[in-house]
Amino acid sequence: MNNASGALLIQQIFRNHTVKPKILKLMKNIMAIFTFLMVLSIAAVAQENIYAFKVNTLQGEPYDLSQLKGKKVLIVNTASKCGLTPQYEALQALWEKYGGEDFVIVGFPANNFMNQEPGTSEEIAAFCSENYGVTFPMMEKISVKGDDMHPLYQWLTQKSKNGVEDSEVSWNFQKYLIDEKGHLVKMVSPRTKPDSPEIVSWIVE
Repeated sequence: MNNASGALLIQQIFRNHTVKPKILKLMKNIMAIFTFLMVLSIAAVAQENIYAFKVNTLQGEPYDLSQLKGKKVLIVNTASKCGLTPQYEALQALWEKYGGEDFVIVGFPANNFMNQEPGTSEEIAAFCSENYGVTFPMMEKISVKGDDMHPLYQWLTQKSKNGVEDSEVSWNFQKYLIDEKGHLVKMVSPRTKPDSPEIVSWIVE
């Protein structure tokens, strides 16, 4: 018997006025327990963290996000042919100043917006290195919206999965801030620069 059918049965028993007061009290307690368990099951789903996800780097190597436990994480979808592409420079500077044991940036190239990331993994890696000296972790190209959205971005954008907020990736270089326990903190808009007070204050707090 599932929680819903159990609760329905108890409600039907409540309507039977021949039930003795002690039994009625017991049934009320059981119903309260059913309700509590249902709330717990919903919360457990919503509190899933990023550590359940595995991706691949631009070099094709497996990258298990569970290795980021204990670190604050900035996740960003990137593109090489976008007006916001110069944000790579600020992202790299942020990485050089704060990256390490307590903070990491993870970039996800995505071609969801006006074909602004058409390159192969090799081309993307070369572009990032040659133009911006990128050394923070960069993953293989994925989709960050639509029917083929990567499971990680489903989690980032759906409150039913992350337990915090619904959002939609509106453009390249949208940021998601993740705390040391792998939980979503908030979304930061694409036009907010990586070295903005909003992001820096979160890193150092």
